[in-house]
Amino acid sequence: MYTVTLWEFAALAVASILVGFSKSAVSGANTVSLAIFAAVLPARESTGVLLPLLIVGDVLAVRTYRRHAHWGTLLRLFPTVAAGVVVGAVFMLWAGDAEVRTSIGAILLLMAGVTVWRRRAAARAAAPEGPAADTADDGAGARLKAGSYGVLGGFTTMVANAGGPVMSLYLLSAGFRKLGFLGTSAWFFLIVNVAKVPFSIGLGLIDGRSLLLDALLALFVVPGAYIGKACVDRINQRLFEQLVIGATILGGLQLLLR
Repeated sequence: MYTVTLWEFAALAVASILVGFSKSAVSGANTVSLAIFAAVLPARESTGVLLPLLIVGDVLAVRTYRRHAHWGTLLRLFPTVAAGVVVGAVFMLWAGDAEVRTSIGAILLLMAGVTVWRRRAAARAAAPEGPAADTADDGAGARLKAGSYGVLGGFTTMVANAGGPVMSLYLLSAGFRKLGFLGTSAWFFLIVNVAKVPFSIGLGLIDGRSLLLDALLALFVVPGAYIGKACVDRINQRLFEQLVIGATILGGLQLLLR
């Protein structure tokens, strides 16, 4: 098993609680978990430890929000996400810890900036709220946006399990409300994260040593998910969106400055 001190294990346990919380309440909070794992463990290897914990959280989230998914959005995203995962796997063949941190941090900050700008522009134009603003639009603009976010989401989720913020920003830009947001992202990440497992094993990111640590940390994911479920109804839509974007910016800065 990885050699960690008591304080390092405590930090990983808190990060695991945040994994569960992010899956059932504020998706962007997962970037904080990513940053903690990358700080305690080698950044590249930390992705292999984190992936099974994310899948545990995904299963709990699907169990809670499965009826609220928008499958049209999911089907639109999956082909380009698959392409991004393949590109990310190729990148991981040669990338070191520094390259992983710098690339993901820059992408997260860029996507946060783009989303803030888009939402302010939409507010000035008095654009309607709700997923119909994007999911009902099958035009070239909507397909281009879904394609660009999909490739970035696939790449970042493969490289550092950081696809959550990218896809959160896409769903926010599409006008999803809380339940639709959580249901769609729950199914999306369960399917994508399970599909990533063979790639991670092939790259040597998941092995017996990482799974032993996962067996202990998974015990902390479950209470985190229930805490998130209890809190989600108390978070208003505006605060919800601010928390997602704020957590994305925090995670991006941490990766760039570390």
